[in-house]
Parts: sequence; C-alpha cells; structure tokens
Amino acid sequence: MSADSPTYSLILIRHGETEWSRTGQHTGTTDLPLLPEGEDCARRAGEVIRDMPRVAAFVSPMQRARRTAELAGITDYTIDADLREWDYGGYEGLTTPQIRERSGDPRWEIFKDGVVPGKTPGETVEDVAARVSHIIERSIPMLDDGNVVVVAHGHSLRILATVFLQNVPRLGARLMLDAGAISMLGYYHGNPCIQVWNRPTREGV
Repeated sequence: MSADSPTYSLILIRHGETEWSRTGQHTGTTDLPLLPEGEDCARRAGEVIRDMPRVAAFVSPMQRARRTAELAGITDYTIDADLREWDYGGYEGLTTPQIRERSGDPRWEIFKDGVVPGKTPGETVEDVAARVSHIIERSIPMLDDGNVVVVAHGHSLRILATVFLQNVPRLGARLMLDAGAISMLGYYHGNPCIQVWNRPTREGV
C-alpha cells in the first residue's frame, strides 16, 4: 500500500435483473437465472469496466452473479461464498409489503428489524457484515496494483460498502443499489470513500 492510500478501486457490480429482483421479492438462497434484460445490463457493465486494469475478481457462487461476471467479460474470477446474498430465512421470496402484512409491522425494514427463521435460519446484518469483511481484507492489499472487481447481490454489496467505509452495517439501508448497477470504492487522502455509486446499466437510463 502506498504511503497515502491505494491507487486503484474496489469495483462493485450487482448482478443483472432476475424475475424476483423485478418484482421486489427477497432473493437470498434461491438460485434464479438472469432475465434477458439482466444479461444486457451485464454486457453493458463489461463495456464500462473494459479498460480498467484488473488484478482480481471475486464473485458470489449464485448463478445470477456468475453469469453477470461472464457476460461482463470477467472470466478469471474466484468464487467466494462470503459474497452470497443475505439469508432471509422465513422471508425468502416475499416482498416488503408482504412481510409487513405478515409481521403486523407496517414499518418493518430489514436493516432495522431483521428476518425470522424459515427453511433456513436466516442471518443478522452483522452476520453478513462479518463475512463480506473477508473480501475487503483480501482486496485492499491488491489495490496498489490494479482494481478488484466484486460481483454479488444488492444487500451483500450495500453491507460490504459500509464495512469498507468503516461505518455501521445498518448504514446500508441508506444506499440504493439497482440490479446491474456499478459502484466504486476507493481512498481519498487515506480515507475510504465512495467514488461512484449506483451507476445504471439499464438501457435508456
């Protein structure tokens, strides 16, 4: 690492659109494919990052993330289970309005209220933060040599950003991240910062 701060950036790509991301259903452990529109976004993401020197890429094991990486021209990636999406437990497949109705809390919000067990135990926001922090620890030493690309999911990437910023993971509730979007995290005068956030890749946006 340079005396001031690393030279390059952590490039985050949220996977392209799936049927459930389109409808707002919580998609944690369910392994859905990309929609054709999601595949198009992945290709456009590849065009954006094509000329950015890359030394590593880490990708969630879910097919929607792997396919996004491949369509973006990232073939030399490492699959890392720490990048999987939040385990939503009993809220898997449900939309926020459905969860609010089921829980009886009209103001339910995942970062504030968490999830309940279901077919899987579910995770807390702190659980997710703990595992995505491993990606940051692996990536930061590489940033003097080139960019590191991370392809994963909406919530896991929002939480990863909060950990990188050395803030509380619940700050992720304030970071919108659309399907297919590109973000960049780096350093300014030695301080971790957001360089780009939620740059769209959808056609016409």
